[in-house]
Amino acid sequence: MPHSRIAVTGSTGLIGAALVRSLRADGHEVVRLVRRPASTADEVEWDPKRQYVDVAGLAGCDAVVHLAGAGVGDHRWTEAYKREIRDSRVLGTAAVAEAVASLDTPPKVLLSGSAIGFYGDTGDRAVDEDAPPGEGFLPSVCVEWEEATAPAEEAGVRTVHARTGLVVSRRGGAWGRLFPLFKAGLGGRLGNGRQYWSFIALHDHIAALRHILDTETLSGPVNLTGPSPVTNGQVTAAMGRVLRRPTLFTAPAPALKAALGDFAGDVLASQRVLPGQLLDSGFVFAFPGIDDAIRAALR
Repeated sequence: MPHSRIAVTGSTGLIGAALVRSLRADGHEVVRLVRRPASTADEVEWDPKRQYVDVAGLAGCDAVVHLAGAGVGDHRWTEAYKREIRDSRVLGTAAVAEAVASLDTPPKVLLSGSAIGFYGDTGDRAVDEDAPPGEGFLPSVCVEWEEATAPAEEAGVRTVHARTGLVVSRRGGAWGRLFPLFKAGLGGRLGNGRQYWSFIALHDHIAALRHILDTETLSGPVNLTGPSPVTNGQVTAAMGRVLRRPTLFTAPAPALKAALGDFAGDVLASQRVLPGQLLDSGFVFAFPGIDDAIRAALR
């Protein structure tokens, strides 16, 4: 995209903060949606729970990137926190989509977050964007999450659902918790280690988001995963190799279930997800292999 005005929600999160840095480094004007009264020219107030967006702040935006949502692994999955996970995504997305649709001159694209949790447990079966949703809590949330963008789509805005995999970064997310354990020599397999992890290096994730903004032919679901998913056992071996640490420990499934509750089922689930849309549109991964992705996270 030429130098553009781009609005971003979730700008303080791992992915949002990295995207804002990348956009600004290339000269784009970024406005950040914040959950308090705006205090600077680059802020726009919004409240996802009240489904409120200061629409005037989105005027003139060429793109809106919506990444906000409660962390799936931040707390034990009580019924109250499961409602928080759902509402933070569905209500927030509906508010952003309705705000976008209400503009006299809407942005060219709404890039809205989603997750490969859409597919549920795929076992050894590789899936791409044509696969149907799976069963369970996270797939149902992802379906509602994506459906909430309908007002923007109906207004003719190109809408993309970025189905994100496991982002390899030491700065946050699930992998951010793994690095300290493995560096201390306390890392190991989760369960039997045969479940597939569809990973993507943070660098490639940000590059993929930029690619989506630039590529007018991309719309609908786009998987943001690397081209070669690996098992948890292979991840464990790679972490040990790159960090030069032993990986003798194992977290048995019963222990994970006791510690994590319902979320353990998703930790132990296998998701072998391929980035069909990215590859078909010409995107090239800088760090396609698990060892390369881990090394990139350490730099």
